[in-house]
Amino acid sequence: MVREMCMTRESKVVDSQVIAGRAKPRGTFPHYKRAGDFIFVSGTSSRRPDNTFVGVEVDEMGTTNLDIADQTRAVIENIGGILKEAGANLSDVVEISSYLVNMNDFGGYNQVYSEYFGEDGPTRTTVAVHQLPHPHLLIEIKAVAYKPL
Repeated sequence: MVREMCMTRESKVVDSQVIAGRAKPRGTFPHYKRAGDFIFVSGTSSRRPDNTFVGVEVDEMGTTNLDIADQTRAVIENIGGILKEAGANLSDVVEISSYLVNMNDFGGYNQVYSEYFGEDGPTRTTVAVHQLPHPHLLIEIKAVAYKPL
């Protein structure tokens, strides 16, 4: 007996005109893609719609200070906003993949992450990467959520 599965697929690029306060992707990819009951959120950063970044301060001497806690919080909040547009929320997340430029930031990242997700939360993989698409980025996260239609 062959069982057929019916999956609806929705691909939607959401810009700041559709979701207030969300940055438009910097490439040719959607914020998320729904495949049946799963929502796949593309890699998300702390970038604001005006192309500035949360967790970045440049002083009067031009010294740049980057804050992993502020960036992590902004990334998770950005993912939450994208999921809201898809009809889900952070409690629906089943898998997280996090990319850190420097594994020395793991402690600060993990502390903020734990404000949103506990041990019963999503599965998680955290890896160090050489760099991200902008030198002010310390972290990028992608997520998978499960939300039945």
